[in-house]
Amino acid sequence: MKRTVSALDARRRLGEVLEGVFYRGDEVVIERAGKPMAVVIPADRYEALERSRERLFDFIEQAQDRNRSVSEVDLAAEIDVAIREVRASASGDQ
Repeated sequence: MKRTVSALDARRRLGEVLEGVFYRGDEVVIERAGKPMAVVIPADRYEALERSRERLFDFIEQAQDRNRSVSEVDLAAEIDVAIREVRASASGDQ
């Protein structure tokens, strides 16, 4: 369950907030003056997000490595072809 608490309530009821996060999988947004300041989530969900983030960065790095060998001229030509294909498809000229 996702819920929002003020920073003051979070401070006063930290034990309750942590129990809800740990046992029920709650996500708690902590606000100060109506502005979200932090989110408390279960540790396993945080670890999964970190793994996903690392995989995404690895994927981006691999894609960049593969594309380093492509010349700017070839890349520009491929972009032009892709743009023409999209425009043709959008206008129904196939």
